[in-house]
Amino acid sequence: MTTPNRWRLDRQVSLGLLVAVALQAAAALMWAGRASARIDDLRQRLDAQAPVAERLARLETQADATRAALARIESKLDRP
Repeated sequence: MTTPNRWRLDRQVSLGLLVAVALQAAAALMWAGRASARIDDLRQRLDAQAPVAERLARLETQADATRAALARIESKLDRP
């Protein structure tokens, strides 16, 4: 009876493999750092735009009130 070929882990690791793994790890860390910087930048932009969004909401409310007042004025002018 022959034993089937089993997968086994060899204890030898080449220098090329170690360099490749180190380069991949460095690239992953650089990518993560850039992603973090982009997220921080977007968060700062969002915080800076929050007051603008609040003012815009107030202006929209005022524009709606102005339209309603104008509609009332026009309806009074259209009466005989």
